[in-house]
Amino acid sequence: MRATSIPAHEQGFRTTGKDSSGKQHILSPFEVTVPGTSETVPMVRCTRENGDDSFYVKEEVPKKRIVLHFTAGYLKGDVDTLTKSENQVSVPFLIARDGTIYNLWASKYWSYHLGKGAQGGNTEMSRSSIAIELSNIGYLEKKGSNLVTAYSSTDVYCSENETSFYKKVDAFREREYFATFTKAQCSSLVKLLRYLTAKYNIPRQFVDVAQRYDVLSSVDQFQGITSHVNFRPSGKWDFGPCFDWDTVMSEVQTA
Repeated sequence: MRATSIPAHEQGFRTTGKDSSGKQHILSPFEVTVPGTSETVPMVRCTRENGDDSFYVKEEVPKKRIVLHFTAGYLKGDVDTLTKSENQVSVPFLIARDGTIYNLWASKYWSYHLGKGAQGGNTEMSRSSIAIELSNIGYLEKKGSNLVTAYSSTDVYCSENETSFYKKVDAFREREYFATFTKAQCSSLVKLLRYLTAKYNIPRQFVDVAQRYDVLSSVDQFQGITSHVNFRPSGKWDFGPCFDWDTVMSEVQTA
């Protein structure tokens, strides 16, 4: 899908509530207040119309950290993947490119989101963390004058001239081109992080710059905000160097 087509794609989901498999979702706008402040965070509750909630575990576990992910997909497919019946690989929050925060289930519960072989153990680290997904196609490949997705050499995401949609970086895990995030996504992420850190008393601490893209050997001891690459040595790129870490960190930590 071309990047220029994503706004209509996301609006289609907001209008119909149907994901890429045709599953119907009930969308209900609401807002929360960051504890101890007057700051509000608008969200959209997104629940299966048939009441199915088999994709997460209704077990309350103390939260020690937040893990940031990108979906490597588009919104309708993202929602589909994260709400598959009996497939407990999900997250409570999904941020669309238009900045909408979709709340799929209560963040006090958990689901597997790190994967087999995750540092510290998939079960233990998934249980004790809150996962946030940003809708983003991930790494791209250059084909002639176009950038294509990992799904097909003919799936053009943008042209080389459309520089607002991608960024070329020094090779990160053997990839050079990544789809950019939107300002709306980053703004919503900041608000959500401020809310969750206050609600669960999680330090507004980020991984040190020198270890930002490393697997953390003592990640089970870290309390704060991490990303998927801090748990997995390969096969994952979220979040890589295309993300505006400095701005997000500064705004999250602003008193």
